[in-house]
Amino acid sequence: MRMLFEMDLHDYDPATPVFTRPSVRGIIVREGKLAMIHSLELDYYKFPGGGVEGAEAQLTTLHREVREEAGLRVLPGSEKPYGQVHRIQKGQYGDTFVQDNYYYLCDAATDALPQQLDAYEAEERFTLEWVTAGEAIAANRRNRSGDARFDPVYTVMLDREARVLEMLLAEGYVQK
Repeated sequence: MRMLFEMDLHDYDPATPVFTRPSVRGIIVREGKLAMIHSLELDYYKFPGGGVEGAEAQLTTLHREVREEAGLRVLPGSEKPYGQVHRIQKGQYGDTFVQDNYYYLCDAATDALPQQLDAYEAEERFTLEWVTAGEAIAANRRNRSGDARFDPVYTVMLDREARVLEMLLAEGYVQK
């Protein structure tokens, strides 16, 4: 899978333990809009997806996470690798956080199923919304400085998703 970009904050001590958490995310486009997870509590957008569990295959993670977060069923055989984002930053627990995010273009069935959210996802009120790339970028680029709810882990994630959206726009996969 091609490397889209790397996000290395250089804010960590190289001597600290490394916590690695790969994730897989779905890029689903329908009628010019993207399936995005909107945090109603914090007002940001992210691609549906999440962490790989154990030795789980990436496509298994993609199907599971899109189903849990968005209530959408990825159509088997529609998955096409889009790219990878490599992220390194100071972790929340005195460690170094390393995350490889694998993005797949895919199609989903039109029927929606109930979400199966984790506790923090329910607390943030994750909701599936079909939005334009411009809407999601604008929400994620809003000035969040001074808002204690947005620690560095969140702000890097918001920037990552906005940058992937900008690449999708530049490459003609979506319209503004």
